[in-house]
Parts: sequence; structure tokens; C-alpha cells
Amino acid sequence: MEYSPLTSVAQLLAGLHDPDLLLLDCRFDLADPQAGERAWRAGHIPGAHFASMDHDLAAPRHPGSGRHPLPSPAQFAQVLGRWGFTDSSRVVAYDQANGAGAARLWWMLRAIGHRTVSVLDGGFAAWTAAGGAVDDQLPQVAATTVAARAFAGVVTSDELQRALEDGRVTLVDARAADRFAGRNETIDPVAGHVPGALNHPFTGNLGADQHWLPAAELRSRWHVELQRAARAPLVAMCGSGITACHNLLALDLAGHPGAQLYAGSYSEWIADPARPVATGE
Repeated sequence: MEYSPLTSVAQLLAGLHDPDLLLLDCRFDLADPQAGERAWRAGHIPGAHFASMDHDLAAPRHPGSGRHPLPSPAQFAQVLGRWGFTDSSRVVAYDQANGAGAARLWWMLRAIGHRTVSVLDGGFAAWTAAGGAVDDQLPQVAATTVAARAFAGVVTSDELQRALEDGRVTLVDARAADRFAGRNETIDPVAGHVPGALNHPFTGNLGADQHWLPAAELRSRWHVELQRAARAPLVAMCGSGITACHNLLALDLAGHPGAQLYAGSYSEWIADPARPVATGE
């Protein structure tokens, strides 16, 4: 049976005492790297471990990389072992609300072949709004030994550049429209986007209440990209490979799994000044 990419607050409440449940708090703030851990220490869903975007879900930046390069398979296996992960784990990841951080963890686990992983719809905000319990206790678990597994479905910068030159890819950028157009770049040193990319801001996968849209609405919103993807496979990107995973989860919900991730994303693309950059819509 296929495992849903989303878990509702009601479903989590009902299964909170499942011995195979592994809760992971993925709250983060790009402008304040310590904000997520501070929030977790102040209060989290009981039993949740903290998953640091910079230290657990990414490796240190290095010359030529993007801002959040994927950890090596061995590094990620060590992180999972610290959390007590096993092949039987039913993982639920959450962040503050919109799922951007949680979707990165969802994708990473799916990419190493773990199917029972989902994102809490509405995140911590929905949990507290529903009266869910919160505590500040540090979870105590026995560490496990996890086999290192390579991430599947990853596209490198060189592979992407060749695919773009040959017209063999539908590249979709999850950044906000103003950053994509190069009008409001506050993070990366070069404004603009990869030439040939389409813009589909990840926020368009959510309703005003920060819950994920129904599958039918997602299929409608992704109609143009999916039409093109029927001819050239879809690759998701963003600034550094985080919110691109939000789009990959949305596509999965819409019934179109299997799209690939340009993990280095725009921050890696511009690390080589020889690579072209476009501006405008």
C-alpha cells in the first residue's frame, strides 16, 4: 500500500504512541540558523527530535557547492542512527507551518528508499491550534546502526546544463517570482534564474491556512509544467535545494511522483561564473 506524503493533526494524535513513530522537528529560519533549535528547545511535539537544516539535512558548504549541499550517504546514515531510525520507522516531519523544511527531510528519506515518511499538514502551528500537547523534554532513544544508501533522483549541475542544451528537461524553480526575475535578490550574489527554467513558487502549493491544497487543485495548478514534463522529464530546483522538495511533494500528491531534484540549485549554478543567467519573467 502506498504511504501518503501527508499526515493530518488528527492522524498524528491517534498514532502518537506508536512505538515505530519517529517525529522530527524541522523548523528553520534561513536568516537565523539557530532559530529552529531555539524553538524546539522551547517546546515541541512530545518525543520529537530536532533535525537541523544546516547540520543534519545538509553538509557544510564548499567551493563550487550550493548553500545546502546534500550530506554524504554515510553522514546521513549517522544522523538517522542518532535518532534511532530503523527500516520500521514511521517518520513524521514537521516545521513551523508551510512544510518547506519538513519536505526536505521527506524527500531525503524517500530518495534513500524509505517509504513510510510524511509531512505534518499545517505543521507545528496546526498542532498547537488543535490543542496538541507540547513539551520541552529531550527525547531519549537508543542509537541504531543505519546502512548508508545513496540518494536517488539527483541531478548535478553538469547533467542539468547538458540536458538544457539538448532540450531534454523541464526545469521548475520554486523561488518567489521576484527573486526568479532578478528583481529582489537578498540571498545570492547574482540575481536571476537558470535560462529555460519555469517559475512555480512553492507557496502556490498551499492554501491561505498554510495547509496543502487538495490533489485536484494541485494538478490544475501544475497543468502547464506537467504538459511539458510529458515530453521532457521534470527537474525541481530553488535557491539551495530546500523548497524544491516542497514542489516534489506537491507533484507526488498530485499523482506525478518521480521528478528529480537539482540539489545544488541556483546557489550552485552561479558558483561557476561561466554558467549563463537570465533575468525577467
